[in-house]
Amino acid sequence: MTAEPAAQLPTDEDRELLRGSIRGTLEHAWPAAGAVEAAADPALVRGAWQALADLGLAALCSGPAAGGVQELLVAMEELGRAACPAAVLPAALVNLASALEHGEPAWLDAVRTGQACPAFHFAQFDGDRDAGTVQLRDGRVHGEIRYVEAADAPTHLALVVPGEASAAQLAWIDLQACAGSTATIEATPALGAPGLFRVRLAGAPATLGPLAADTVATLRAVSRLGHVARASGAAARAFELATAWACERRQFGQPIGRFQAVQHKLADIHIALSGVQLTARHAALQHDRGAPGWRLFSAAAAALAADALRTASLQTHHALGAIGYSEEHEAPRHFRRVHADVLRHGGARTAHAELAAHYLDTDGGGRLPPSDLGPAANAFRAEVEAWLAEHWTGTRQAAHERLTYQQREYDRDFARALGRTGWIGLMWPERHGGQGRGAHEQLAYIEAMERADAPRTGALVQAAMILLHGTPEQQARLLPEIRRGEAIHGMGYSEPDAGSDLASLRTRAERVHDARGSGWLINGQKIWTTTYWGEYMLLAARTDPDAKPPHAGISMFVVPMKTPGITIRTSRTMYGGTFANVFYDDVLVDDDALLGPLHGGWTVLTSALATERGFIGGGIVMKVARSFELLCAHLREALLDGRPMAQDPVVRERIGALAAQIEAGRQLMLHCAAGVQGGQTPAHDAAASKVYSGELMERYGEAALEILGMQGLLGEGSPGAVLKGRIEQQLRHALMWVISIGTNEIQRSLIAQRGLGLPR
Repeated sequence: MTAEPAAQLPTDEDRELLRGSIRGTLEHAWPAAGAVEAAADPALVRGAWQALADLGLAALCSGPAAGGVQELLVAMEELGRAACPAAVLPAALVNLASALEHGEPAWLDAVRTGQACPAFHFAQFDGDRDAGTVQLRDGRVHGEIRYVEAADAPTHLALVVPGEASAAQLAWIDLQACAGSTATIEATPALGAPGLFRVRLAGAPATLGPLAADTVATLRAVSRLGHVARASGAAARAFELATAWACERRQFGQPIGRFQAVQHKLADIHIALSGVQLTARHAALQHDRGAPGWRLFSAAAAALAADALRTASLQTHHALGAIGYSEEHEAPRHFRRVHADVLRHGGARTAHAELAAHYLDTDGGGRLPPSDLGPAANAFRAEVEAWLAEHWTGTRQAAHERLTYQQREYDRDFARALGRTGWIGLMWPERHGGQGRGAHEQLAYIEAMERADAPRTGALVQAAMILLHGTPEQQARLLPEIRRGEAIHGMGYSEPDAGSDLASLRTRAERVHDARGSGWLINGQKIWTTTYWGEYMLLAARTDPDAKPPHAGISMFVVPMKTPGITIRTSRTMYGGTFANVFYDDVLVDDDALLGPLHGGWTVLTSALATERGFIGGGIVMKVARSFELLCAHLREALLDGRPMAQDPVVRERIGALAAQIEAGRQLMLHCAAGVQGGQTPAHDAAASKVYSGELMERYGEAALEILGMQGLLGEGSPGAVLKGRIEQQLRHALMWVISIGTNEIQRSLIAQRGLGLPR
């Protein structure tokens, strides 16, 4: 497959217009109220197909101008939402088969005009061991295929059969001409409803065309993506209904959507749906761009959907309660669609196997494909990697790795060396000495640094606060030393009685002009401060104790950490680092320490937190991705009872599942970056990335320990420690990421209230 020029591909705006057109067409041709009954009527199914064909959907995947796999996924999501079994995916598959094999069979025009209503089946090439088996003898097809959807509606069947001169062939069978003679269709109800069929072929005549092995693999991967998209559309529609119900249904005198348990349940569903949709759409994008490894992304989407969408479907029904248990409600049809579609082509089993083969069977490779950040960011990542290869290698890196984890947290010499590149300020405006790059370049930088195990540098969020809210004098004084790698800023937020509830903080800043001096006198205590050893602390303090609401009386200050009156009491953390209780006793700072407007600290703080959560979520995913690659490399070499660990079925299943979850985390990260690039990061999107990534690190650590056994518990310095104890240390560290920067419970409430519109 060759990549089409980007200018020829439809845009996101085009796809949203397409979505609106499909939804409007289905509202007329396939009303939701009668969708279940209509699905049992072949004439109505064919009528819906004709309406969609008239819209142009019958030509999908026939060429760039007609729309590619990205547009196919839009259509499939809408079909899932409408519970419509129209033959959009089968038509796209026959179009794609013809495009890949450079052929235009005579019957293809009938498909593209809607006159032929096709079904598509892979038989023994399906990936599902029970999908059926067919043989070709003298141009006629014999055998049986199972789980054919709405097989009483299609006029024709496109069937992948074993080839003679080629790996396989595409057989085109006229079902209407064969009905009752060489083709027998038998209903096989499933999940308590009709819709699936068994088709027996006894010498059915067929028109044949060649299919290369790679074409069959591509068709199956696209089909799998289409089913994932339709399942996600169904799950999203059910979720939409559950969210509306949570706002309407009242219990104990208030909407059930105000209950934290309901809010958090719906927030979890939202995160799961977002992960699946973004991962599937990314796989489609990579296909349409002609990326060589796009089928790996398709496998990741299928593996993720199998668990995430089924769980989301169950949780949606829990939120709906008894109302969703009635067949009069839409929810049961969506439950069936989700559970059927995520099992297609072997479901998670085959997807995990494909992912495991990439990561565990590749000699000297098996790396995660680099995130596709766009041409400029991809090129910048290569530039950073080249710099690291020169400046962070050999004896310097080896000496760093001999340090304890706590000592490795920050390397001032490395920070100053990196400061000479200007990359610490790569997103800053050029007028402030920055490079004016975008969010995707920032992610490229983070990814390269994590893959090189380089120490952290800079003060991304703190610098953003100074850029947005600092005075010209503050910017001129503080930004250059950050950019040069000479200064780092900590964050002084949490207090004993004000962790996630920052509006309750008690640290006071009092304006003084007397014998004690002139400026702001700060008194209070901050806890769990990690970067207490930096040159500055961005400190939140109350400047108006009587403000209503309470958050209106908070201001932000840039406090030099050498100021008299600051006492630091450190505590060793569970993950091997340190944090500190920091006491501020009559700490006097100058007037120009105030950052942003007086009493306007809440805006300064929350805008920074949204950005921080989005980028930190991405950084956590990158850490997990790096550790995952190293774990896979270890498993390729390790033995268990004299046998390669990489060949253990349990190990392979776990690795496949983890690979899919990491990909979802990367896509949530990229979604946040796209928001920043567009000028904003919705707080609920950043919260979703933060929640998912922190809990991903936990899941990864637990799964890795189960794979490795007791050896995985050995920490750095222990003889026989796997990867120098990296995995068990990350598991301990993961607990911090689900708590810091706002606990994940608080983030779920934020998602529910700001993202889903549930009552506060």
